Amino acid sequence: MALAETNLIHMNLKAKSIIKICTVGAFFLSVVNCASNIPDSGRTLIWNDEFNGKGLPDSLKWNYDTGGGGFGNEEAQFYTKNRLENVRMEKGNLIIEAKKENWENNKYTSARLLTKGKFAFQYGTIEVRAKLPKGRGTWPAIWMMSENMKKWPDDGELDIMEHVGFNQGYVHASVHTKKYNHIQGTQKTDTLFVKGVSETFHVYKADWTPEKIDVYIDERKFFTYENKEKNYGAWPFDQPYFIILNLAVGGMWGGKEGIDDLVFPQKYYIDYVRVYQNK
Repeated sequence: MALAETNLIHMNLKAKSIIKICTVGAFFLSVVNCASNIPDSGRTLIWNDEFNGKGLPDSLKWNYDTGGGGFGNEEAQFYTKNRLENVRMEKGNLIIEAKKENWENNKYTSARLLTKGKFAFQYGTIEVRAKLPKGRGTWPAIWMMSENMKKWPDDGELDIMEHVGFNQGYVHASVHTKKYNHIQGTQKTDTLFVKGVSETFHVYKADWTPEKIDVYIDERKFFTYENKEKNYGAWPFDQPYFIILNLAVGGMWGGKEGIDDLVFPQKYYIDYVRVYQNK
């Protein structure tokens, strides 16, 4: 991305993200979410999607995972591709919508977007401003996996945000590696209660360095995973990772207390995704 374009994005972060007017000057007006989006000389915006268009998400930035079959988690939805009913840009947001409908032997539809093959990064900061769906059976996530994934969980997974609807307001962040993963019950994880998680937007952020990963919600750090053991079994996070946004229905965790069909359709709103390189 050209420097001029980067500066323009920093100076004109869209009006629909307005929280406060942080700085007003004769020649400079920055309308931003003050907590996390003030232009910072310590980092450079290297990739973003503001979802300002209309219709399907940008195919130059996003691919789809498609199909049913549970995706290893006994999930109940079928992930569709290029279907506006399940994913679209609308009024400055990306909307992933889970619907109660029959689709190829599945009882629900939804969407899972990923930047694999289009964008991956190694170290830096990712910020996603989102408003989550609610209701028993919903399971939205913001997460990352290795661009060169050969074996899970050996090559690592970073879950920046997971929320299961039967436990409203409790947001989880985790890492999964060969040594630490939920199959063995050894995953590294933590939880933060966020009031109004489905009524208002919040910023979910991960800072990733060779030494550690810190995860925040609205600048409140609640999870840290450190590279203490200096081996691949515990720390596979020295390679490029891609971004995943999805809304699952049911599953071993999301459906642990069943699925309430009366809550559907449910919408997962993403205001923006921004990735910064830290200097």
